[in-house]
Amino acid sequence: MASTSNNSLEFITCLSFNQDKSGFAIGTKDGFKVFDSSGGLCFQRSIGAFSIVEMLFSTSLLTIVGAGEQPSLSPRCLHMYNTHTNKTLRELNFLTTILAVRFNKKRLIVVLQDKTYIYDTNKVTILDTIDTVPNTTGLCAFSPSSDSCYLALPASKTKGWVLIYNTMELNSLCQIDAHRNPLVALEFSSNGMYIATASEQGTVIRVHLVAQATKSYSFRRGTYPSKILSLSFGSSSKELPEILVATSSSGSIHVFLLESTINPKKSGGFLGSIISGPINNALECCHHQILHQALSPGIKSYSMVHNVVKTYSPAVFRATLVIIDANGNLREYSFTLNKMNDPQCQWKLKRVVNLLVSADSACSSIVDDNLESGYLIVSSPKYSTHDKTQITIDEVTCGLV
Repeated sequence: MASTSNNSLEFITCLSFNQDKSGFAIGTKDGFKVFDSSGGLCFQRSIGAFSIVEMLFSTSLLTIVGAGEQPSLSPRCLHMYNTHTNKTLRELNFLTTILAVRFNKKRLIVVLQDKTYIYDTNKVTILDTIDTVPNTTGLCAFSPSSDSCYLALPASKTKGWVLIYNTMELNSLCQIDAHRNPLVALEFSSNGMYIATASEQGTVIRVHLVAQATKSYSFRRGTYPSKILSLSFGSSSKELPEILVATSSSGSIHVFLLESTINPKKSGGFLGSIISGPINNALECCHHQILHQALSPGIKSYSMVHNVVKTYSPAVFRATLVIIDANGNLREYSFTLNKMNDPQCQWKLKRVVNLLVSADSACSSIVDDNLESGYLIVSSPKYSTHDKTQITIDEVTCGLV
């Protein structure tokens, strides 16, 4: 299995998936890299340490923030960077450290500890400033949809409350009282209709319908506290995504099938299928699957539902999951679940690629007794410029890919 030494100086300082999960970008102490969803390298530059690297779909526009280890890469300066021309198009400077950046084709969000700024992506003009509770980690979520262009921020320092802000109308949409304890993870579905939340306790993950500020699902991850490191919905043409994936500090991967909980079988029965509201919402998920010890405990991890595979039987669910850890190891799993009768799931580790080493040594063969045995043969990543179309800020909202 490919891995980096614990003594290695290079590790992932930040990672973000683009809005449609077709690619992702990482920052390291040496620079940043852009990959397609399979882990193929598309662009890289070694100019110093970065704390934030964000993509705009599959265009050549990135927003990058330095880690402050080089004078030219201040953590208070946001660079809008074109990977095709290798040039900074615009710079935005702030008085304090930038903790998070999110954007789509309409809005650019910059999160500081006590303030959040909203910009027009096309013109890079300031539209609004939100005074927030102290947000030392820069926790936020931003819908990739231009139709439901919602921003989620913590609304309390001591409680797990979420402020939902409409960045197109520039007003507060609602507040969701999601948890008793402070929040650690937020994630919107691709259409912006649902938001997943987790608190510091980490024992319960909830999914809320944004427009009604109501809890739709409440999933018990486990009995003992564990920090939720990432949440990821599967992309879907349906209003409700079929799958939610979570990774935790215990090293486990959790899969929740959302549609399967509409008619829970283990405690809801007939009443669970017809009663809506708080009673039905409190029912446990009948399809919660766990892969234990998939990752090293305590190591930061990032999750993505690569795709949901269509099957001939509605009783069979299949998806491809991508999990990346801070050591640069990308793991691709095939997840299959037969939902009939006594549900049985199968995890298959298809391949492991290390994103921080050369293509020649990035892959290895895998035999794992805990999974279905597999053999890894992976071709070298594709090396190409991320997007050969030169863009300007004014062209960003035109749907370039």
